[in-house]
Amino acid sequence: MEERASIRPGLPLPNPTISYWQDPPSRLSNHRTTPELPGTVDNLIIGSGITGTTLAYRILSQPSPPSVVLLEARTACSGATGRNGGHTKCVAYREILDNIEDSGEEEAAKIARFGYNCMRNVHAFAREHGIECDSWQGDTVDVIYDQGQWNKAHKAVAELKRVLGDEDLATQYKSWDAEEVENKFLAQGSLGAVSYEAGSLSAYKFVIGVLALALGKGLNLQTETPALKIRKRESGQRGWIVETPRGAIEAKKLVLATNGYTAHLYPPLQGVIVPLRGHMTAQRPGSGLPKDGLATTYSFIYGDGYEYMIPRPRGSIFAGDIMIGGGATKGPDGGLCEYGTTDDTATDAVILKYVENSAAERFGSNWGHDHLEGRLRRAWTGIMGYSSDGFPLIGQMPGEDDLYIAASFQGSGMVLCFESTRALLEIMNQDDEALDEWFPKAFRITHDRMKRKFRGRLHAVIPPMDLEMKNQP
Repeated sequence: MEERASIRPGLPLPNPTISYWQDPPSRLSNHRTTPELPGTVDNLIIGSGITGTTLAYRILSQPSPPSVVLLEARTACSGATGRNGGHTKCVAYREILDNIEDSGEEEAAKIARFGYNCMRNVHAFAREHGIECDSWQGDTVDVIYDQGQWNKAHKAVAELKRVLGDEDLATQYKSWDAEEVENKFLAQGSLGAVSYEAGSLSAYKFVIGVLALALGKGLNLQTETPALKIRKRESGQRGWIVETPRGAIEAKKLVLATNGYTAHLYPPLQGVIVPLRGHMTAQRPGSGLPKDGLATTYSFIYGDGYEYMIPRPRGSIFAGDIMIGGGATKGPDGGLCEYGTTDDTATDAVILKYVENSAAERFGSNWGHDHLEGRLRRAWTGIMGYSSDGFPLIGQMPGEDDLYIAASFQGSGMVLCFESTRALLEIMNQDDEALDEWFPKAFRITHDRMKRKFRGRLHAVIPPMDLEMKNQP
């Protein structure tokens, strides 16, 4: 793993695999607000995924806001956010045991509530602002096939309820036995399942919607403008200079919303944030599945890995299609080679074949026959960012004036990024006295966290309870 973690991420590669969500591309895909780059700006954000875009919107929604430029190396929202599975799923019970051990009960409870609130707030924002992004809220089910995972799931749910309270909205879980799982959820061969609140949406459409709102507030968006290098201004002057192929920009404040690519611009984070390539597919459902689509989202959890699956909701394009991804541990060397990889122009044949067959195998005879046009509609990859302790890195870069970061979301960005940008804005405004009341201290970047080098989680077998949402693009 040390060798994989030492690979420099470089810039996002041209001509990546085309995700299901990006076809057709948005009208903002190649948007440049001004034909030339401005020479100076108050706030410069690098990265146009959900993190960079929502931060830009929040900054510009302030009274008398500063100027904001948003740089994107490729097309708008072409990175991990536009390449994920669309799952808004907070898996608090699968994290609670480790978080209690590492951070204590109070912080563990804060982390659980943060993810749950972030999940709900993303959908609420879409509703409030009329963003058409196939937003759906309902239940998810984790179907479990391994005895160790099943035992720990029961223990974890009990601990979550004890720490947060039985009445807390984030602790509303229901258990199902194997017979109930097949009858209600159609999945065969399991030991049982747990269900709880979750959702789905097109993250690409959501971010494009937020981008449009931000542009209406004065955002300067510059796509296909990679940041080649960042450097401090000359001695005695505050701010940063960002070099691009189209010229340099001087910024009073600079934000890295670059996730798995961050070490390219800030080398001290090499081995602290490590890229991981994830695989995703869009599949036509088998003939045996409900004609009006499955009623919940799914995860299929086994001894050394998992897959996650999201049915496309009614009213959406290709309604009833299933989005299924994961399977990283099924690759060569137990998925080790997917670490350090930033090549989203290609897929791994072994992992892709496994994911392609996964849903049909989990539903067994309930799958029915494959669609006449074939099972696989599209396959693609995306690059995520992982830290040594499994938490995002949010805040002012230690020892650096005017340099900020919001990155390393562990494949769980849809239930972390949106509210993390609210926290980051408070930090940037030096208005963070009350931040610890709701924002986990474990997410703040510190000198100590920057010293911890990544050792990895996918070395052949993932420990039970360290699975869910760890590999989602």
